[in-house]
Amino acid sequence: MIIDTHCHLYLEQFQHDIDDVIANAISNDVQRILLPNIDLNTIPDMLKLCEKQPELFRAMIGLHPCDVTPEYPHILETMKPYLSNKNVIAIGETGIDLHWEKETLGIQIESFEIQIEWAKSFNLPIVIHARESFQEIFDVLKQHDSPELSGVFHCFTGGKKEVHEIMSLNKFYFGIGGNSTYPKKNYGNILTEIPRNRIVLETDAPFLSPVPNRGKRNEPQFIKHTAEFVANALGIELKELTHLTSKNAIDLFGPSIA
Repeated sequence: MIIDTHCHLYLEQFQHDIDDVIANAISNDVQRILLPNIDLNTIPDMLKLCEKQPELFRAMIGLHPCDVTPEYPHILETMKPYLSNKNVIAIGETGIDLHWEKETLGIQIESFEIQIEWAKSFNLPIVIHARESFQEIFDVLKQHDSPELSGVFHCFTGGKKEVHEIMSLNKFYFGIGGNSTYPKKNYGNILTEIPRNRIVLETDAPFLSPVPNRGKRNEPQFIKHTAEFVANALGIELKELTHLTSKNAIDLFGPSIA
């Protein structure tokens, strides 16, 4: 079994062939797909997928850092009741993005902190978007870290220093996606620094398609290429890697995804 821990299949890029995309995922051993939210507008389509195929999909509720505006307090309050939906298994995606949105750093931090408190209050893991913002995120997490807080750094792009910083926190995992397969990233060396019991697989579809599909629309079936890359980097069999990462995902997100 392969679990895609981060995938945006509810976006418009999949509207014309979603049934084929789902069928291709299942035929390639993807048996769970976790859907991180973006903003208020994406919630209905995300939850519709969960209702359509509850055996395959689980949802998250959160406000993406690139979508944080001065109206974020009202947006978060409007989102909060969705946390009681039976298909919601995490908070996210949230975090800090300083690649696209440097000028909103202050309110990104405030929104992130509120969602961290949601994670603690509802006993849910948090899914963190970190782009050019590791230090800012570490500064926030060190103020809020506790035994009640767990989560994953989605699409991990850090180096050895960031791996060690994350491991100093209470219980955080590393989401490894298609970008790990890009030749210039040299991810093989980084992967060996990450404890094997903290690695989970993801696609971030429709984004970051792995080699050999780089540049094309990403989709869950392509997670097999990332899995093969990670297995080779760690020097283990593919079957062992998929078993390991699925167990890690269940440990993080809970038995409802088993």
